[in-house]
Amino acid sequence: MTDKRLLRVLRGEAVWPPPVWLMRQAGRYLPEFRALRSQADFITRCMTPDIAVEITLQPIRRFAMDGAILFSDILILPWAMGQGLKFVEGVGPVLEPIRTREDLDRLQPERVAEVTAPIMQTLRRLRQALDAPGDETVLGRGSAGATTLIGFAGSPFTVACYMVEGGSSREFLEPRQMAYADPALFDRLIDMLTQATATMLCAQIDAGAEAVMLFDSWAGLLPPGQFRRYVIEPSRQIVREIRSRHPSVPIIGFPRLGGLLVGEYAAATGINALALDTSADMMAAAALVPDGVALQGNLDPLCLVTGGDGMGHQIDVIRDAMRGRPHVFNLGHGVLPQTPPEHVAALVERVRRT
Repeated sequence: MTDKRLLRVLRGEAVWPPPVWLMRQAGRYLPEFRALRSQADFITRCMTPDIAVEITLQPIRRFAMDGAILFSDILILPWAMGQGLKFVEGVGPVLEPIRTREDLDRLQPERVAEVTAPIMQTLRRLRQALDAPGDETVLGRGSAGATTLIGFAGSPFTVACYMVEGGSSREFLEPRQMAYADPALFDRLIDMLTQATATMLCAQIDAGAEAVMLFDSWAGLLPPGQFRRYVIEPSRQIVREIRSRHPSVPIIGFPRLGGLLVGEYAAATGINALALDTSADMMAAAALVPDGVALQGNLDPLCLVTGGDGMGHQIDVIRDAMRGRPHVFNLGHGVLPQTPPEHVAALVERVRRT
């Protein structure tokens, strides 16, 4: 639907006031989400359409966001390929680490379509709900027919970080060392993930996603040469594959902490929109990216936690700086669990002021 404000911006149109959605907008800061957590573990929540649909729609009902991002996780892909994965409270994801050729040989990317079939069912149901006219009991006033459904995946480098490390880390020393010590093995993993990610995102689009986003949360760990090799090049290949099958579907790229390389990333990959982290200067980034590339971001999530006049001022600074160019208002990273829901409501109201 070309009248959806988020889609208009992602296709290069300057819209005022800008559309707004938030990374991790469905999550632990919402009491209705916490009420569902006791029903199933995290992977089951992702893989059960009834639950995943409900969680995805919760912030749409509350805040009438312009974007609804699928409730899932970037590590569903390696799990679907056969890598052991569990989420431990207070620890995060724990995976059976990929360190050798034998470990890599055990992965089965051909399983992904079958294993992720419930996620595609979730997307089909979400698209039906989001486009249903006038059903305020499902979505809340003003949301039906106006909210864009966003699919997503982790970019190959970031997913590889977790797969090789065996969990979360601040430095991800194991994958970074593998890239130096055994580049052939690391390249093979990146290639496998590149192909599987492109295929999965195309399947998400087939199931109803109107835009897709690539999350490269750990791109900023790499020096420029490796950034080009492991962040830009795989993303370029993924975008090319999606374009060959779905030429009109917008793609958002998020090379977090990419610094001065974000302009090269935007130009080389061919993305429609560049999501910027909190550290990025929006005006400087605007000068780096090709004409017509939308920018997304980039309020500090901690500012959202704090709220008040300070948050309102920062919202205005970002909004006013981007006026006249395609811009999606968002955070520079995900919503923090301690965020008061009323601050999110205040943010949406402030962004939408004319």
